[in-house]
Parts: sequence; C-alpha cells; structure tokens
Amino acid sequence: MLFNRTQKNPVRIADKGVVEWKYAACGYCSTGCSIEVGLNAKGRPVASRGVAEADVNRGKLCLKGIFEHELFDSAGRGTHPLMRDNWHEAWQPADWDTALDRLHGEIVRIQQRYGRDSFAIISTGQMLTEEFYTLGKLTRGLIGTNNYDGNTTLCMSSAVSGYKRSFGSDGPPGCYEDFEHTDCLIAWGSNLPEQHPIIYWRMKEAQEKRGFPLIVVDPRVTMLAQNAHIHLPVTPGTDVVLMNAMMHVIFEEGLEDRRYIDANTTGVDALQAEVAGYNPAMAARICGIDEDTIRNVARLYARAGAAMSIWTMGINQSTHGSDGVVGINNLALVTGNIGKPGGTSLSITGQCNAMGTREWSSCSGLPNYRLLEDPGHREEIGAFWGVDPDFFPKQRGLYQTDIYPAIESGQIKGLWLIATNPMSSLPNTARVRKAMENLEFCAVQDCYQDTESAQYAHVYLPAGTWAEKEGVMTNTERRVNLVKPITPPPEQAKPDLWIFNQVARRFDTNGTLSFPEKPAEIFREMTVLSRGRLADISGMSHELIEQCRGVQWPYTQEQAESGEGPPKGGKRIYTEDATFSYPDGRARLIPLPFIDNNEVPDEAYPFWLNTGRLIEHWHGRSKTGKIGNNNKYSPIPFIEINPDAAAEQGISMGEYVRLVSRRSDAVVMAMPTQRVPKNMLFLPFHFHDCANRLTLGLLDPYSRQPAYKQGAVRIELISDQKAAARMSMEMRKF
Repeated sequence: MLFNRTQKNPVRIADKGVVEWKYAACGYCSTGCSIEVGLNAKGRPVASRGVAEADVNRGKLCLKGIFEHELFDSAGRGTHPLMRDNWHEAWQPADWDTALDRLHGEIVRIQQRYGRDSFAIISTGQMLTEEFYTLGKLTRGLIGTNNYDGNTTLCMSSAVSGYKRSFGSDGPPGCYEDFEHTDCLIAWGSNLPEQHPIIYWRMKEAQEKRGFPLIVVDPRVTMLAQNAHIHLPVTPGTDVVLMNAMMHVIFEEGLEDRRYIDANTTGVDALQAEVAGYNPAMAARICGIDEDTIRNVARLYARAGAAMSIWTMGINQSTHGSDGVVGINNLALVTGNIGKPGGTSLSITGQCNAMGTREWSSCSGLPNYRLLEDPGHREEIGAFWGVDPDFFPKQRGLYQTDIYPAIESGQIKGLWLIATNPMSSLPNTARVRKAMENLEFCAVQDCYQDTESAQYAHVYLPAGTWAEKEGVMTNTERRVNLVKPITPPPEQAKPDLWIFNQVARRFDTNGTLSFPEKPAEIFREMTVLSRGRLADISGMSHELIEQCRGVQWPYTQEQAESGEGPPKGGKRIYTEDATFSYPDGRARLIPLPFIDNNEVPDEAYPFWLNTGRLIEHWHGRSKTGKIGNNNKYSPIPFIEINPDAAAEQGISMGEYVRLVSRRSDAVVMAMPTQRVPKNMLFLPFHFHDCANRLTLGLLDPYSRQPAYKQGAVRIELISDQKAAARMSMEMRKF
C-alpha cells in the first residue's frame, strides 16, 4: 500500500504571539550570526530567528541562538548593587552611588599604598566594542594600572601571538568565503559542528559544491573528524612536530612556492634547516601519525590550487599554542597560501566579541593594534585622548594567567572582574581560590549575581547582558555587526558602558577626558582613530552596519566617499603579493624546535585528559545552564571513555567515577564511546568545580595561554553510587 502524503499531519510551529521583531547580533560564539528577537504584545521577548539577508548565517541559527531570547528572564540575574566588608559575610543592598564610590575609593587607596599596578582589571570577550574602548580609555588614561587583561587570554591569546610573530600584527587574514574557493582544508583542533555550527554549515555547503578534501587533526574522533576524508589522531601537544614533518616533505619534494617565498617572506633558510631534522619516519614516533600519511597529507596540501587551514582551541590551549599558530602560518607561507581566495590561515575565534577586545580594549596595548612599546603610538593616543603620553606604561603588563600568581604573592591587592568568572574558567581551581582569598578588595561586575567568583567580592555591580545594550561586535572574519537593545536591563541593573562612564567621572572630576554616553558617538570616535590602520573602519557607521547586516574591515572613509559600498562577501587583509605589517612588508618564516614539556600519562596517572565544548552549552554554563532547552541535553558532568578502557576498569555505562589529577579530583558520569582512544578521556569543560579542578597551570611562553588539553589523570571507582550522584548534581549550576 502506497503512503498517502495527504494524510500526514503537517508540522506546526507554535504561535508565540510575536508582534514585533528587533535586530541584534548573536552574543554566544564568534560566528557573528544576525538574529532577530520577537516581542509579544506585552513587549516580552518570546522567540528568536536568523536573518535571511545576513551573509554570515543566511537565516540559520544554532541550538543556542534559537533560545537566546530566554536569557533575559533567566535565573540568577543581578538586579541591585550589593556590598559587604568581608567576602565571607552576607550581602547588603546598596545604591549605585555608594557602590561606585566604594569601588573608586578602594582603587585609589590600594594604588596609593602599594603602587599603581597593585590593582588589576580583567574583562571579557562578551561586551560590546564601544564598552571595550571606553574601559580601555578609563584604565589606560585615568586609573593607570598596567595589569589589565581580558579572559580572551584563555582562548585566543595564542592566535594573537602567532599572527603577530608571523605577520607583524594580529588580524585574521581570511574569511568564510574562502571555503567557496579552497581546494584543500585542514582543520587543526577544531570541531566546527559543535563549536561553531553555522560556520560548519558554510563549510559543508561549499564542500558539497567543490568536493575539496577535508583533513582533521584531532586526538578525538570529533563530529568533524567523522565527516573528514582523512583523520589524523595526533598525540596531544605534538602538532608542531606534524607541521615540521609536513614542511620537511614539501621542501624535500620541491613542492614549495619559491616565487611567493622570495617575494613575501624572510627566514626560509633557517626554517628549511630546522625542518630537515623532522623526517616523517622520526616524527611519526612522536606525533603518532604514520610516515606515509604525513607524506600524503603534505602533498595534498602543497599541490592544491588553494589550501586553507582553520583552528580553534585544540591548537591554542597548549604550551606550544603560539608555536602551533606560527607553524600553520609557516605552512601557508611556504606554499603561497596567504592572500588569495581559498588560501588562508583562519583562526576560528571563541567568544562573540573576542575580536572587538583584541582591536579596541587596549588590554595588550592601545586602540587598533597600537603598541605601548612604540613611543609614536603613545604620543598619538595621548594627544587624541588628552592624556600625557608619559602616563602610559612603556610595555604591556601581566596577562590574566599571570595576574593570579601575582595576587598569590601579594603584588596585586585589588581586582575588578568584568563579565568574567575565573573561579570557573581558570585552570587549577584550588590555587585560584586561595589567590582570591588573599585580595584586600574585589569588585565583580556581571549580569549574573550567582557566579562563583562573586563569592569573593566586596562589591557587586549588576550589569546588562547582550541585547539589553547597544553597540557593535566583530566576528571571526572581521565583520562588524550591530547589537540593538531588545529590552532594558532588569530593575536597577545598568549597561556596562554606563558603569564605566560613572567610574570615569569619579577619577576625572574636571572632565579632562571625553567619555561620550551614546554608543554611536563612541563609534565615530573609534572610526577617526582607525584611519590608515590595519583595522580601518573609518567608512562605517551604526546605520550602515545595520543596513548591510554587518561590514568587514577594512572599509575606509575613501571607499565610502567614492560611493563604493561594502562588499557583500568576504574580504582578505593581504593580497597574493602581500604587504605584511612588519616594516619591510614581509612575513616571517620562523623555525620551531619541539620542546616536550607536556604533562604526559604515566603509571600513577595513565590517561590523557582532553577538555572541550558541547554544542548545547556555552563556557561555564552561567547562561545555558539556566535555559531548559539547552541544559536538558547535558545537565551533569560526564566523561567519554573508550569501551575497552572502561571494561578493564570495571566501569559500566552511566556509573559515576572519580577522576584524580596531581591538582585535585572530580566526580563525573562515565559514557563509553569509540570517539576517544584507549588512553584518553574527554571531559566537557562547562561544569563548575569539575574540569578545572583537574587541569594544570602550564602556560605558553609567548601567549601565556594555559594548556587545558594536555594533562594526566587516573580513574577511581566509587562504591556508593547514590552519594556520587548527589555530588555530581551539586556541580549543576542554575
């Protein structure tokens, strides 16, 4: 009997009574999706949808974006300023003036007693760019501490460092459109389907049209690896060895692009001498990829008309993270794959506006990739802001990961945390906890009152979140997009920009520096500072950005005045005959000796511990853990364990086990799967007081980014499963 299609019930979407749609850009990952939030007749956000005419997502949203409108009413939101004398006492309500006076007074007291750099400020990758710029002006121009950084150190610092070392400046050279032109794609430690689903869709659509080979380098059989033509399950922390071995083959077989090398790079002789020692047969014993596969992948990449590399945390979060980025750049440069369509090395950024903080927050220098070390840059910004250039530090201060040891040793006495939660996100939680207890004063500014770090605060400032504010963000491919306010912050909570301006007035009582209140005015100030810089946005405005659903930089005033509209598709910083940001216009080819300083499994701790993301969750779950349609998929911490390893350990599906590292322990549920090898465990990092109890604090020497993905643990069985279940449930956070 044939099936009668007319009898099938049609799919019906619930009518949520939307009467108005408001525009924004998504506030989760760095993809940069344009989103509209639907309001009902009462003005309440009730739905989210993708924007069809936006080039990035073309109407699509991932699981997190679909339910993003539920953030506004999620549990734990801060609604009133709070204060207390000691962090272990109960909170007391305060008004804004009293709380801000306390923050200002404590910064002044600590700096006068211990020195300017005894107070530290740590921000985020999730504010709007105008807020970053204003905080940078406040910190560099008025407060004056040099210990100022963002939590982007934990995810993108290695990419920043690697780009600077290779090209002379930060700034991803490629774009999503490169997928539509490439002939070969290597994904290094990047699991797009779960980390950046819409970028994965862009890549997959292009691959189906072009048929290019996909090569995935990852110790775990990720969702992306399952769809790869070739999967290279590299030994954790040895990516540089694999890269050097590939370049050994490329030079040995004459597959390099000598014309491009001679025209655009320096250092090829030293690089060639270094990789000569990485014969694939030797490299195979270190990186775990057999000789023939190394040779085959090197040939595929080098012979492609255009070859592209992408990477995420699998490269960055390592003691060799910066070297890994430089190695990817080396491969691209020696094969002529920087500056042409489909040929690029594209870091897939983590947070929604990590690029905005890299460009404009002044954490690592001064606005728009200017350097504190450059006297000319200090003079230029000093004149523009009205600040004595001698007030600026002469070099960048401590990274976030170095600030906490400085608190531990007593060099830093006060801390202002802004939209970041180090008690959840930093490695070796126990050590961070002890450092926080040493602070004389801590202020936490966050949209959520119930973060772990707020436990140690003396002042809590309730901030707005995402589309309760107005401003721009920059995505992975340098596309600047606009966030419009969908709804105001709850009760007495305020936008971060308002808070920064109020603090600035307390430091600058004479009004010497300009702190505009309207985001559009701040953006116009930024456009002036951007003229002639790499990240030139002088032709942009809030109105143009909204009209175009995002505009990539560079887009100059000259382009705008000539009537040349922003290109709809992708843009590349460099051309095939590129002019890089070093004074001589050439990129650097940098030799990378491999130094094996990983923590590796041994008899006492026989398993590799690998950490990473799940598609349904975001960072520490302070957002998605409170949204039922996200949290229901993974409400408790778990590990992926190889079935053979589970059988040898006597572990069954769904049983709770204790993971023990040299730092601490954590209770998790065991999930046997073939996605991990027998000597490895995969642990999602989203759960409070779990993954980062175990991770170690080894840092990359250039980027100071932690090695979250290379550690060693053992498994202990738990006899009382009911007690273990209760302990695991306590790690849930709402």
